[in-house]
Amino acid sequence: MDEPLHRALGLTDDEAESIAEILGREPNPLELSMYSVMWSEHCSYKSSRIHLKRLPTEAPWVLVGPGENAGVVDVGDGIAAAFRIESHNHPSAIEPYQGAATGVGGILRDIFTMGARPIALMDPLRFGPLDDPRSRWIAEGVVSGISGYGNSVGVPTVGGETVFDETYMGNPLVNVFCLGIMPAERLVLGEATGVGNVAILFGSSTGRDGIGGVSVLASAGFDEDEDDSSKRPSVQVGDPFEEKRLIEACLELLDEGLVVGIQDLGGAGLCCATSETASRGGMGMDVDVTAVHLRQPDLEPFEVMTSESQERMLAIVEPNNVDRVLELCAKWEVTASAVGTVVEGGQLRILDGPDGDVLADIPASSLHDAAPLYDRPMAEPDRSSEVDPSTLEAPDDPWADLCGFLMDTSWVHRQYDSQLFLNTVVGPGADASLLRLKHPVTGEDTGRGLGLTTDGNHHWCIVNPYRGTAMTVAEAVLNLACVGAKPLALVNNLNFGNPEHPETMWQLSQAVDGMAEACSAMSVPVVGGNVSLYNESNGNNIDPTPIVGMLGMTGSLDQPPPGKGLVDGHRLIVLGPDGSGLGGSLWGRSKGAVGGDLPELDYELHLRVAEVTRALVSGGLVSAVHDVGAGGLGLAVAEMAIAGGVGAIAARVADHDALFSEAPSRVVVCVAPDTMSTVEQMAESMGVPITRLGLATGDRISFKGLLDGALDEAQAIFSSRIPDALGVH
Repeated sequence: MDEPLHRALGLTDDEAESIAEILGREPNPLELSMYSVMWSEHCSYKSSRIHLKRLPTEAPWVLVGPGENAGVVDVGDGIAAAFRIESHNHPSAIEPYQGAATGVGGILRDIFTMGARPIALMDPLRFGPLDDPRSRWIAEGVVSGISGYGNSVGVPTVGGETVFDETYMGNPLVNVFCLGIMPAERLVLGEATGVGNVAILFGSSTGRDGIGGVSVLASAGFDEDEDDSSKRPSVQVGDPFEEKRLIEACLELLDEGLVVGIQDLGGAGLCCATSETASRGGMGMDVDVTAVHLRQPDLEPFEVMTSESQERMLAIVEPNNVDRVLELCAKWEVTASAVGTVVEGGQLRILDGPDGDVLADIPASSLHDAAPLYDRPMAEPDRSSEVDPSTLEAPDDPWADLCGFLMDTSWVHRQYDSQLFLNTVVGPGADASLLRLKHPVTGEDTGRGLGLTTDGNHHWCIVNPYRGTAMTVAEAVLNLACVGAKPLALVNNLNFGNPEHPETMWQLSQAVDGMAEACSAMSVPVVGGNVSLYNESNGNNIDPTPIVGMLGMTGSLDQPPPGKGLVDGHRLIVLGPDGSGLGGSLWGRSKGAVGGDLPELDYELHLRVAEVTRALVSGGLVSAVHDVGAGGLGLAVAEMAIAGGVGAIAARVADHDALFSEAPSRVVVCVAPDTMSTVEQMAESMGVPITRLGLATGDRISFKGLLDGALDEAQAIFSSRIPDALGVH
């Protein structure tokens, strides 16, 4: 017996019944196709929306919060900043180059759709282990896709993370963050208003690439025995040069005030863009599928409506401005077609020609925001078999353990142009990136900077997703402080496993609550995000991996941040409390011990540490700065020594617990001898404890009584790990 069409399209029996109730009749195949993509997990967030509502989203400086193409904040001087983070995990597992490239293209469109010019990209990436051939193939393809698209379109990639871990075997995480700026008055929302206004589709022609992308890929895991070729048609194909023309055409349309509303075509394609703009504006829309410019002439209506072909936009334009819009599109060699009309009544009608048959007739809002909300069962995972790292014996060779954590990701970032626009003050490899803030129209330098960082730690979140996510937010705040920036807002990418597993939903719910607590405590609103579920391979869910993308602001850039490299003869100081506890640590994971408890997080103390760090950096009072995160104090000092080419002699570290603990709220600073007293007095005045750790000198990394090793050995391991594995010297 043949499978019912709704099931073949990924809809449940209950969802099919709900659709029939909404329409008051049985849907036809085109209508079912449209519901299937719009009600998919990727587009509707049907398993996560009930939890996301608990996040704090408002602040006086927030201009646009969640629900639009990007979050927007006021950064002063009449300038607004738009930023967003998205995932292209599943497409990148199938076609690494195109999956990553189109992820970049999509996030760029989210930004310039709001009226902002994209000025920076970041790429938090996670792959399977370096000794796995397929994981290496995926990593090389993804990095190539990001560089091929970002470099060609002309937007710098200024930072990000690269992590290799067995939990991502077969299911990489390819998250992409983008920041743009605009005059505040140029802000445009994705709404269709005004009866009789015209919907103009412009950009690339529509083809079969990407059809079913959100339902085929983003709502399913991967099996080892499965033939990937069956899913490859669902991976979109990108054209960065078309995107560059699209950016310029779009911004000129907005500068001339020719657009009432605008929306990019991402997941679910034209179906999504038309239904969302109509629904947001409280209107309906008539769409003529025969007016859509096609790459292949024989596309069926369901293919036209659900294709995810890249580099396409939908603009809502008043009739008297249509000719000028078409003229500007022609100027930038961008194809444009009038494909629809805004109407009263709230119905989205798909027509076969301007006066042709009605192929589909659906309430636009039912596609956009009437998807079922699932309060899925939740259950805390069984932790009875976990091993607490604190119960393990002290390592025989802590130096070998430390060297095992060393990995330079600069090979990845060397593939990207990080200096386009010449705004980059601090680029890849630092705790956070820093850009000069220039006026988007005049180019005038405001003298201030925008700090940005992306952070995540699955080791913390598998142990305790609530506190692990809170610690991730806290780490982002401290990373921004290391470049002198104070946080403004964040976006999140919540990467989790199969939501039909109660343990996954428990992890997601806990992570949201941990983020909500941390953001409320530190006054950092959440202005947008993305949820990526069904990240699993061969039935194994990935470790919960919430990624935080945070934007901050500095005062004057007269004193640039010092970086993390040690300076010979300067003193090492730890700002913040003593650290202990190995739960969730990289050291514990390396020993196969995943359990334990995460250290406590004192928000008030954390904010004071961030404040004093910002003051020291902006005041030019430290010669190097680096926060303590994964790998603990030992790895932080080793990375600072490698960056500066200067050894370190450290005392006052009691044991391997203190050496490798990843307890929060700690920053290592390098201080000239004659400014020691000033630094200590500032910390004391702000209620921040300090520890004199040691001295930057010599050619060895030494923690007295614990480990001692040659700096050149550490440098060689650090710089060669990725090139050796990939064979890319």
